[in-house]
Amino acid sequence: MYNGPEHYLDRDAASGRFMAHARLLLQLSRHFETIAPEAFQHSARVANYKSGKIVIHTDNGAVAAKIRQMSQRLCSELSKGGAECSVMEVKVQPREILSQSTTSTQKPISDKACDALRSTTEKLPKGPLREALDRLLERAARRD
Repeated sequence: MYNGPEHYLDRDAASGRFMAHARLLLQLSRHFETIAPEAFQHSARVANYKSGKIVIHTDNGAVAAKIRQMSQRLCSELSKGGAECSVMEVKVQPREILSQSTTSTQKPISDKACDALRSTTEKLPKGPLREALDRLLERAARRD
């Protein structure tokens, strides 16, 4: 007979409390998805719950502001679902996007573009713009 990991985690007192909290969060998350406006279901999620305080994480500030405006109604709806909710804390915590590049890559500049930038730089008076263009030309990776 196969027993899943939940079976073993529920047997220990410390992990049993952990599993009970995880189940409560799962229940709250599912209930939150049903009561939250459809537009926010993919950009707001239940992060934690403790002593009547529910923590919601959102992907951006606009969603966070709207959820804060609706917090009283959402709390009362969540309370109807079983867990007492007296306070809702909303935080902006964007999800990690694994495919998003974290480092910039050096893009090559063609010879024609380098020549155009160089002629433009020569016509500019000394100043921050000319210095920036000079640095760009020094660091540019050229296409062959």
